[in-house]
Amino acid sequence: MTLRNTATLIVALALSANLNAQDRSYGRSPVITTRGIAATSQTLASQAAAQALARGGSAVDAAIVANAVLAVVEPMMCGMGGDLFALYWDARSGKLTGINSSGPAPQGLSIAWLKSHGHTAIPSTGIHTVSVPGAVAGWHRMHQRYGRLPWRDLFQPAIYYARNGFPVTELIQWDWERLETKLRDDHNARRIFLPNGRAPRIGEIFRNPELAHAFQLLAAQGPDAFYRGPIAQAILTTSKRLDGTMTAADLASFQPEWVEPVSIDYRGWKVYELPPNGQGIGTLEMLAILREFNVPEFGPLSAEAFHLKIEAQKLSFQDLRRWVGDPRFVQVPTNRMLSKEYAATRAATISREKANCETKPGDPGQGHGNTVYLSVVDANGNIASWIESLSDAFGSGVVVDGMGFHLHDRASAFAFDETHPNALAPGKRPFHTIIPGFMERGDMRIGFGIMRGLNQAQAQAQFVSSVADHNMNIQAALEAPRFTKTTVGGCDVKIESRVPVEARETLARMGHVLTVVGDYSGWMGGGQAVMRDVKNKVNYGASSPRKDGAAIPEPDPYFRATMERSP
Repeated sequence: MTLRNTATLIVALALSANLNAQDRSYGRSPVITTRGIAATSQTLASQAAAQALARGGSAVDAAIVANAVLAVVEPMMCGMGGDLFALYWDARSGKLTGINSSGPAPQGLSIAWLKSHGHTAIPSTGIHTVSVPGAVAGWHRMHQRYGRLPWRDLFQPAIYYARNGFPVTELIQWDWERLETKLRDDHNARRIFLPNGRAPRIGEIFRNPELAHAFQLLAAQGPDAFYRGPIAQAILTTSKRLDGTMTAADLASFQPEWVEPVSIDYRGWKVYELPPNGQGIGTLEMLAILREFNVPEFGPLSAEAFHLKIEAQKLSFQDLRRWVGDPRFVQVPTNRMLSKEYAATRAATISREKANCETKPGDPGQGHGNTVYLSVVDANGNIASWIESLSDAFGSGVVVDGMGFHLHDRASAFAFDETHPNALAPGKRPFHTIIPGFMERGDMRIGFGIMRGLNQAQAQAQFVSSVADHNMNIQAALEAPRFTKTTVGGCDVKIESRVPVEARETLARMGHVLTVVGDYSGWMGGGQAVMRDVKNKVNYGASSPRKDGAAIPEPDPYFRATMERSP
């Protein structure tokens, strides 16, 4: 069978599966309701957020509730010691707002300082990988503008689970167990996160009373507890004990930044990301390159479609690594990287028949991005697309004295080369992988995101393609088989085993060096999505099977309605 005939057969099968829900190719239905929905990577966090919505909370209130609970139940991925990025769709004004709450390197940390202390590269773990944590300030700034519930109430579910415990879930337990060695390197981590000398097993109850204490301080004192008060003092004591450079001024001076999202049009959808210092423009550049090809003519599981997406990813990834840094320090050619002219130039280097194992960065010139992602839509149609991270699992490996949470290792993403746009410098923000996504067409608004480091930009582009090119609903798009490539150069690529054997064999003949992973591999990153049908005032939610979570709807007020009708 020829490649073209194979592609035609696959697209016919895919379309019939989408048209006939009884014979579909994805595993579960989207959640559909007129009330709000919270979609997160752990069901207890989704449930707590849905309850916040039911109590009159906004999408932002519910997102903060979910984020705080995830800091307890998925502690290797997020927490107070991480950074935050978010997109917020305000239904009343029709405006999309972005926030960058990623912290800079301490003023005392520089390439010269590292060299003077014997380092020949940016460290990968430890106190010198810790930049100022921005998450708490981001929570507060978003709550000030968009919150409705009292600040102190937002952290009660997290305090409850940290104090009383929760049963550890399957995929979270796997991450926990594989990182036992890292946890043993820090005495606080070893004491708190390896009870009985090992990672908790599936279903075992885990408690973290020190983290409950930290959240109680935050609930009572607000963000000052973290940046100027007792939590700040604990961070500084921990840093000093480990010969770190963080100072009280580094913490107290931090402020999040409101930013204007960047976007492109893709097959009638407008797709938005946050601008650098994150990798969101990598998603948009990959889509801009794909826009130069007629992707919809090929089936979503065809070799041709995968080949084009892999090649576009390799080009956009090269540009990300070459050109992106903190725009407060360097001029990032964002507009040129997303221009139709530059995309056409990059697309012209793609062979339709052969993989390119020697991709290079382009030259866009100058014109005028481990984690939790969650999304929430409330009953009024406001959408929070929200991502927060410790960077690597369990971050820097350093747990703050007496507070029960890890500090992230985002400063490990800096370059050690002073001439690079992402070179480490005092007060500079590092390149970030975490990115929230948003897309709209007509009456439809979608907040979406997919996790796992450098996988995120390419996974988001594949999600958008699944929706825009292959007419999938948001649940099917999250579940669709994907590839990931997180190395620079070469033809190596991981691909899920659900991609048909014939397509994989064709890709191998084209020169792609495939590593076939599981049906729903964690390498592809779990994701969440919510959608608002503005005209009909109906919300949709979806959650990836690559995580332990779920999309959970806000309960309807049926008890109140029953009581109001009673005589």
